[in-house]
Amino acid sequence: MKRATAQKVAAEAGVSKWTVIRAFTQGASITEASKAKVLAAAEKLNYRPNLLARSLATNLTHQVAVLVDDFENPHKLPFLANLTLGLQAEGLLAVLININDHYNHIHAILNADQRQVDAIVLFGTAFRNETLNDRKFGRDGAPLFVVARDCQIEGVPAITCDTDIAMEEIGRHLLTRGYRRPGFMAGRKTLSTALGRRRKFKEFWRRERDAELMEISAERYSVDAGAEAARAYLERTPADERIDVLMCENDVLAFGAMDVIRSEYGLRVPQDIAVVGFDNTAFAGSPTYDLTTYEQPESEMVDATIAMLLGRREKVTTYIPGRLIVRRSS
Repeated sequence: MKRATAQKVAAEAGVSKWTVIRAFTQGASITEASKAKVLAAAEKLNYRPNLLARSLATNLTHQVAVLVDDFENPHKLPFLANLTLGLQAEGLLAVLININDHYNHIHAILNADQRQVDAIVLFGTAFRNETLNDRKFGRDGAPLFVVARDCQIEGVPAITCDTDIAMEEIGRHLLTRGYRRPGFMAGRKTLSTALGRRRKFKEFWRRERDAELMEISAERYSVDAGAEAARAYLERTPADERIDVLMCENDVLAFGAMDVIRSEYGLRVPQDIAVVGFDNTAFAGSPTYDLTTYEQPESEMVDATIAMLLGRREKVTTYIPGRLIVRRSS
């Protein structure tokens, strides 16, 4: 069946084609009577506006590219659900792009620009500021927004959890519990430095106890990588020299570390080694882990991102406090 056009709806309703267009344009000037006639005719003919054609006239596609590079992190899915729901509530469509070894951020941004998306949201950990700062695609493309990590690129606002507050709250909690030999497990330094969590945790312990931070590196953000890093550390470190608390850059690494600490080495959490995560993912509160973690202000971050994207809020880097969730692992 041939798709109904605006011209056919106009003929059915007895109005001009431009009246039909105004009836489907939010905020356009049109009388209620004319709009009612157009909507009735559109319903009869099963007409839906051609958004592609409209984008040529308005220079807006109402599409937002969302770049994700860390699909192994279970924190990503509920965050994406909230982000896409918020975009859809504003009449915007999220275009999800999987960043991987074969399709990097630069390729994705160039491709998104060619598709004339209205904005690009970087939701991940692997991009490097220096790479994106050298933007071969220039400054005239779709505006960039960084969500859930820091960003030092001029003109690119980041909407993220306040790392300073988070690491201070976690550190204070651990001090009151009597821990004195801290460790920190992060992803590869080239990828995780900009997140700031390791750096702030390290600064806290130097300031408060003049303690050196044992740094443990995982190759990637996954349960297996957390397990591998914890296993390597425990194998090479004598029992009397081990840390008494392990802060992990996210919950996924913490899950892997806890599995090895308890199952392979027979150590107790938290009596022998306490473990803390970050994100408060779905499994963090399960009896298996009962993980102390830090909950990111997900809803507030999504709201701020969409408000900036729509021009309702100043486009500046924004740090939002989260919430410490204390459980039995510490």
